[in-house]
Amino acid sequence: MAKKDYYDVLGINRSADEKEIKRAYRKLAKKYHPDTNPGDKQAEQKFKEVTEAYNVLSDAEKKKLYDQYGFAAFEEGFGTGNSDPRSGGFDAGGFGNDGSYREFHFTGGDMGDMGGIFDDFFGDIFHGREFYGTGGDSGHSGFGGTGFGDEFTGGSYRRKGADAQAEISIGFDEAISGCDKVVRLRDESGKVSSLQVHIPAGVDEGQLVRLKGQGASGIGGGAAGDLMLKIHIQPKPGYERKGNDIYVTVKIPYTTAVLGGEVIVPTLTGKVSCKIAAGTQPGSKIRLKGKGISSMKNPAHKGDEYIVVQIEVPKYLTPEERQKLLEYDKACKAHSHGGSAA
Repeated sequence: MAKKDYYDVLGINRSADEKEIKRAYRKLAKKYHPDTNPGDKQAEQKFKEVTEAYNVLSDAEKKKLYDQYGFAAFEEGFGTGNSDPRSGGFDAGGFGNDGSYREFHFTGGDMGDMGGIFDDFFGDIFHGREFYGTGGDSGHSGFGGTGFGDEFTGGSYRRKGADAQAEISIGFDEAISGCDKVVRLRDESGKVSSLQVHIPAGVDEGQLVRLKGQGASGIGGGAAGDLMLKIHIQPKPGYERKGNDIYVTVKIPYTTAVLGGEVIVPTLTGKVSCKIAAGTQPGSKIRLKGKGISSMKNPAHKGDEYIVVQIEVPKYLTPEERQKLLEYDKACKAHSHGGSAA
């Protein structure tokens, strides 16, 4: 049977640009992929045809040869044959003009492009496939596979396993200093295994820790996927984290705020003495440089700690204290009136 024109296979015009070619291929590859049509030989053949067409038309050099010479450009013995480096990924032999499907590999630029296309739709194709696990004290969690990469060889394909996802909860101090946790995973066959995981110091809420090769098994000899461990951090009373900076609220006596002085404040490495300037107002922030959280990328770089000042108002006063405050209030009013009169 005569081979069908590559443009007709993808359902596009000869004037189609790179984006139109890629869009057409993505749609048809999704439609005819073997995993969405199990046992359907006709769909499998269609998938091979659209893949062959895309491999030629998506490559500028091969497309130019095809537009000029047709299928003859890829026949054995042709001047720029399939083994020519300019063909960008075909092995010698390629596709015969008798319509048979021969061995081919995606390499070089083709492989990167193909990977991007398959990433777009494999998540939809395999969305129902789940990989289950448990994360430390966080309890059970289910997570679906995404991020497949296919390589076609000899009419079959290898596929990287799904990237699995799980969640784990750690303490505030554990996130600051780093910790080791044991995660229990249940694979596709139901087998449960334990994996010790190191959580790096400085990890933040919602960040993902990638564990290479700990995801679902690959297909056809493909590499195993990765495990993406999502971190949840338990709050710590009195502390608020913003990036690598820490905010700590500290109450100080009214007299210290007015007259100035020193107060003892907590930090991540212990308590320190902090100077309070006279006239400090409620809500003022005092910066303690380098007392924050170490950066994951560069542990030598640390954030800052900010002391947020609150004024402590006494609930009960002795008669003497009350008398002194009344005298203070009277003096303030006199000063205010005197200033107005002036």
